[in-house]
Formats: sequence, C-alpha cells, structure tokens
Amino acid sequence: MSMVNITIDGKAVQVEEGTTVLEAARAAGINIPTLCYLKGVNEIGACRMCLVEVKGARALQAACVYPVADGNEIITSSPAIREARKTNLELLLSNHKKECLTCERNRNCELQTLSEQMNVTEIEYEGDMCDLPIDDSSVSIVRDPQKCIACRRCVGACSNVQNIHVIDAINRGFVTEIGPAFGKGLGEVACINCGQCVISCPVGALTEKSSINEVWDAVADPDKVVLVQTAPAVRAAIGEEFGMPIGQAATRQMVGALLRMGFDKVFDTDTSADLTIMEEGTELLQRMQNSGTLPLITSCSPGWIKYCEHYYPDLLPNLSTCKSPHEMFGAVLKTYYAEQAGIDPAKIVNVSIMPCTAKKFECQRPELSENGMQDVDYVLTTRELARMIRECGINFTECDGDFERPFGDASGAGVIFGATGGVMEAALRTVADILTGEDLKEIEYTDVRGVQGVKEAAVEINGQTIKVAVAHGMGNAKKVLDKIRSGEGDWQFVEIMACPGGCVNGGGQPIQPASVKNWLDLRAERAKAIYSEDRNSKIRKSHENESVMKGIYEGYLGEPGSEKAHHLLHTTYTPRDRF
Repeated sequence: MSMVNITIDGKAVQVEEGTTVLEAARAAGINIPTLCYLKGVNEIGACRMCLVEVKGARALQAACVYPVADGNEIITSSPAIREARKTNLELLLSNHKKECLTCERNRNCELQTLSEQMNVTEIEYEGDMCDLPIDDSSVSIVRDPQKCIACRRCVGACSNVQNIHVIDAINRGFVTEIGPAFGKGLGEVACINCGQCVISCPVGALTEKSSINEVWDAVADPDKVVLVQTAPAVRAAIGEEFGMPIGQAATRQMVGALLRMGFDKVFDTDTSADLTIMEEGTELLQRMQNSGTLPLITSCSPGWIKYCEHYYPDLLPNLSTCKSPHEMFGAVLKTYYAEQAGIDPAKIVNVSIMPCTAKKFECQRPELSENGMQDVDYVLTTRELARMIRECGINFTECDGDFERPFGDASGAGVIFGATGGVMEAALRTVADILTGEDLKEIEYTDVRGVQGVKEAAVEINGQTIKVAVAHGMGNAKKVLDKIRSGEGDWQFVEIMACPGGCVNGGGQPIQPASVKNWLDLRAERAKAIYSEDRNSKIRKSHENESVMKGIYEGYLGEPGSEKAHHLLHTTYTPRDRF
C-alpha cells in the first residue's frame, strides 16, 4: 500500500492511501466526534457528527467514510464545522425521548456526552415525537423506539457482524423506524438474543430485560436460600464499571460485593465449566470411537444454540447434548448440593451472573429443569450486577471475598471458557491426557486463541490427528457451518460462540463508548484477564479438579457420561421457524 502526505489542521501527516480522514486524524492525535460510526460494524456516515472541511471539496465531508488522497488539506474545527455539527445534534435531540435521569444509559450515553461536548444548552427545534410503544416481547432484550436515533449501529451489528438480519431500517425520511419487519417484536422473529445490538447502541434504545427487582425480592425473603454463580467473563469486565482498567480481573472484589449484597452463597461457574469438559470430552471420545455424528459442536453459547435451531436445524445432531456450564451448575445445586446441605430444593433460588443476554432466554427453556423446577431461576448481566452494587452503596474496589467451598475450586481450563477458543483448548487439555495416559506439560494450544474469525488446527495426540475449528460471531460461524453442511469441513470438533471474541464481549458486558471501541479491541484486552487467571491457577486441567472428580462424580454422579450424569447434565434441542 502506497503512502500519501496530507495536512490536518496544519499538521503534516503521512498515512496509507485509502485511510479515512477519521483514522488519519486519530493518527495525528486529533479527535473528531462520531456517533453512528462503529469500526467494523457501522461505517456509513449517516449522523454527520464527524463533518470536516476538505480543501477543494464542494461541501463538508463525513470524516468516517472520506478516504484521503495525496495533498489533501483538511480542517476539523472551524465556526462553520462546529455550527453544522451542533445543528445536526440538536435535530437529533429534537424528537428524542428526554428522560436522561431515569435512563439506564445515563452518564454512559454517547448522545448525552456529545451534547455536553458541543455545549448544547437549549434545543431550538421541536420535532414530532415517535409514538411507537416499547417492545418487550423478548425475554432478553427491551427495545424503546422513542429513544432510537436511527444511527443504524444495531443494524450493522445484527446484519454485518452477526449475519442475522432481524432488524433494519423501515420506511424513509422522517418516518424511518429501526426494528423487525412488519411491526413484529424481537420476541416474534428469529432473534438469537445475543445482545450485540445492545452493546452497539449509543443510547438507551436497547437494553437487557432486567431481573433486578425479582432478585432483590428473593434475597429479602427469609424462606429462600439464594445461591449465585458468576461466569468467567464477568470478572474480566465488571471492574470497568467501577473505574478499573480494561483487561484487569476483579474476581475477589466481585465475590466480596456479592456477599455484602446478601446472597447466601457465591459459587464459581468455572467449576461447572470443568464439569462440562468432563461430559463434553467424554462425548467427543465416544463419538470418535463409535462412529458417532461428527463434528461434535460445542453447546455452551445459548445464542449459538438458538441460531442453530432457527437456521441450521439439520445440524442439531452435531451439537453436544451437554447443558451450558451455568445450567449444569444450577442442576447440581438443586440436587447434589441441596442433599449435602440439607436444603429443600424448592427453597433454593439460583441466580447466574452472566456476560450474556441470551442466557435470560436459556434459563427459561423447559428442557433445562428437574422435578418441575428450572435449573437456574434468574440471570443477571454484568451490567445489572454493577447497578445493584451501586444501589447498595458498596465501594467495589475495597471488597474482598472467595468462592464457596467445596465448589469454589476451578481449574484454569474452566476460566478460559470466557474467551473464544477457550472451550476448545480446555477440552484438548483433558482429551490429550486421556488419549496418551500421561500428564502432559505442554497444555497451551495457542492455535485456537486470538480474535481471528475462524481458526483451524490439526492436533496430534498419541499418533491420532484431531482436526478442530473455532468460530466466533455468527457471521463467521455461518462459514464453518456451510462447510460442515457441504461436507467440505472434515473436523472432528468445532467450537462456536455467538458473540465476537466469545463471552468477554457478550451482550451483557459493560458498554464502552465508540471513542474506546473504535481504537481498542475489547475482545483481546478482556481476554488477557482470562488467560492471566489461567496461568496463575494451581490446576489447569478440568480432570484434575478434585471438587469435580472426587466431589461431584464420586459423591453423586458416578463417572462422566453415566446414566445419572446424562439425565442431570444433558439436554435436547428444538427446531424453530425462521419467520
């Protein structure tokens, strides 16, 4: 790629030909405001917040889509530019639902931030207000059309990244709406509840459906025993809500806060991730040795499961029958743990803290129940947990606590479930030891790590080659699934995560503004916290976790893949219509 020389606000800059003005300005240390732009998701120049002057051009240009050329002279701030940006912003505000104090995105709203930055002190225009009702048809996501600014970032996430296409722009001009076709709600279309639209939205038009009040009621009920478990990706991001650096794990602070909030016991979902590996690894070996349906595809991501049910029902036999880790743990807590602790299972309320909006749908699936009780009663996102901590007035960074024993022990393999490739790597660590009969020391399978959309590897174990693939984000998953469907993909084991980057970038994680996401890969940064915990773990293989092997299996289930384990820890799937 050839280089070009340009000037931005009188500053000489050399960049690659084709670089946008926005990127060139960033390289020069110059900030240009944006609103609709989200790198790799939505690059359409619709909001006109990033207008700049390019000498020789007839009009102001949108910096996010205007490619530089050699000799360009660019001005990013002038009275005309500031006035144009401010006018566009005031027009957006003119018909926006103004309830900032009660909005979930208060103080983390990009429209609010721009209003302060551009010194908007009054709104000169009064536009027609949208009268569309709130869409709460989904069990996972709530959509408020009156807060929507039609930036199309949610559309980009759903269509360009996830390849789902259940929301789009409807009508044109002043009557443009963003939502599912034909006036349907998100709960009435083939939405997979991944929440990538939520973390892409710059305002409060999309939020998770909250279970905070129900959980508070359970905690306050003296007749209930409220047990809470936390997914590995939560500790990798919860600290961001309280000013901690991105990529820093906040495990002990998180556990300490949960105990102070009044939960009776705090468990680590990583423990049941180890349990999942024992069941899923056994299932893989059995299929390989008994000519079972291959490739075996992981089943930990509920967004991916629902996607398969809607779009690839013919591949449902390829799915591992294992429940996801938090659902396994929910089942264990209401059976084995209840017996050991002498608690009536009907009094147990299981709460999962997850990085995921799709798990709100998952926990209500009728298949994920035992004796008429759901395995997990409520799912809270990482964001919901942060709101509850703030509501209690807890100083998060000063909290300290440890997970409940005997289930507080988890391996590093369980921790890495939170990053794309983590389930695959955790499974390979155990499968390799089983096939070789050795305690292998080389356990980091780096070929399946990283944020590349599709990763493939051939792993040699005891003279046997296991071909694997890893995909994250449904747009990438589609490429893998199409190869499996056509017979071109000859893998034995495939990991798929619905969210780009895996759970660390789940739809329930803290929302960072575009000013951060456009220039920092949150997936990679949060994954660092996950892999750091793995490296510092005393045990790093699931089958070496005595809480699982000697506790759950010897004490209750027998052995991996047993009839009792299959009854409690495995599930079934349901083909679903796309329309």
